[in-house]
Amino acid sequence: QVQLVESGGGLVQTGGSLRLSCAASGSTFSGYTMGWFRQTPGKDPDFVAAISKSGGSTLYGDSVKGRFTISRDNAKNTMYLQMDSLKPEDTAVYICAAKRGSQVVAAYRVYDNWGQGTQVTVSS
Repeated sequence: QVQLVESGGGLVQTGGSLRLSCAASGSTFSGYTMGWFRQTPGKDPDFVAAISKSGGSTLYGDSVKGRFTISRDNAKNTMYLQMDSLKPEDTAVYICAAKRGSQVVAAYRVYDNWGQGTQVTVSS
């Protein structure tokens, strides 16, 4: 099992930027495909982005393509989400997740390790 801790959330104005981090511990970070999801009250997690074990392959949700960039540093056991051109509809709790398999996928149900999340609020 890998433990995941997110940081970097906060309050930002429309058009602003934030960089989220997800620090991993307890297991070999490079052995996990990683993903970012976001969740609002009463709804299932919504896919944001995912990245392969090596970082060589990425996948983005349609609503964030061209604005968000996912990356990872296996030497630092950390994944990142650079969020630019933020919109009020990006407001949510952002959660990082990990899975053992190699496929880079959007389905939240196949990710079996989850962090607690960090709140991102975009004001209009």
